[in-house]
Amino acid sequence: MRVLVTGGAGYIGSHTVLALLEQEHIPVVVDNLSNSSIESLNRVSEITGKPIEFHNIDLCDEHAFHSFMREQSFDAILHFAGFKAVGESVANPLKYYKNNIGSTVSLLKAINASTSTSPPKVIFSSSATVYGSSTELPLTETSKTGDGITNPYGYTKFVCERILTDTVAANPAFQAIALRYFNPIGAHESGRIGEDPAGIPDNLAPFITQVASGKLSELSVFGDDYDTADGTGIRDYIHVMDVAEGHVAALGVSEPGFHAINLGTGQGTTVFELLTAFEAVVGSPIPYAVTPRRPGDIAECYADTSLAKKLLGWSSTRDISKACADAWRWQSQNPQGY
Repeated sequence: MRVLVTGGAGYIGSHTVLALLEQEHIPVVVDNLSNSSIESLNRVSEITGKPIEFHNIDLCDEHAFHSFMREQSFDAILHFAGFKAVGESVANPLKYYKNNIGSTVSLLKAINASTSTSPPKVIFSSSATVYGSSTELPLTETSKTGDGITNPYGYTKFVCERILTDTVAANPAFQAIALRYFNPIGAHESGRIGEDPAGIPDNLAPFITQVASGKLSELSVFGDDYDTADGTGIRDYIHVMDVAEGHVAALGVSEPGFHAINLGTGQGTTVFELLTAFEAVVGSPIPYAVTPRRPGDIAECYADTSLAKKLLGWSSTRDISKACADAWRWQSQNPQGY
């Protein structure tokens, strides 16, 4: 398949481009590089031995993007483009609403403007944050969404899913899949591509690896008084290459309409358990300090993955130890990122 990958130079996007190439698909990347590096794609080419077509375009620039789309034909579109830092979204919500929702609307307008009777399927990079404060565990695709979302980033994912649902309802030939990731961690096993956050990481795994490398002084553990085995929050951590392969598997879904599908492991891991797993890989203690809970954080969140197995024929294959080892290899070999 010829596949457009928006935001393909980012963390999950670049790993998915690699997975596409490994399965003989033809990815075409559109990214404005505002929060990513072209070096990630250079390294994907190095790993696979294959060139990657790249276009530096902002999806929110409708004139530029729609001109590009009029000259192209794709079998599918993987839509990763968007900002993803939860803390930044709270501090600057308008930036997130304009970019994340605007880029999705721009993409769908470009598809609607096409004269093709068979529009490309859209596979959207969504998030478990759409489940908000739902206490149902494990979380299934029918669990309530929208209520109790605590940050603008999460709301943009929820709104984009709604936009995709309404677009499908208006055009029965259109197909959209929202892949709801839980907590992607790790890196490609080569150590050549990985997560490269700007500033202090919002996510736990890169925070741990940067402390282990000495780039940051200590890890902040937000609360150790939850009703869990060791008092810390439980999350479903999934290897980024499993997430990437989930996207490739989603290309094979043929049923029209809108489908929301969880991508997780189905297993919960506490903060201290993840920290211990990293310490085993690093070979030394990683300093941390317990700080107060963050507003809006919940005690537990993990996926029911049965629908992914049924519709995609996919399930995660890499465990926490593998994810930690790959993340540490990336951090050790690339202490300053790209």
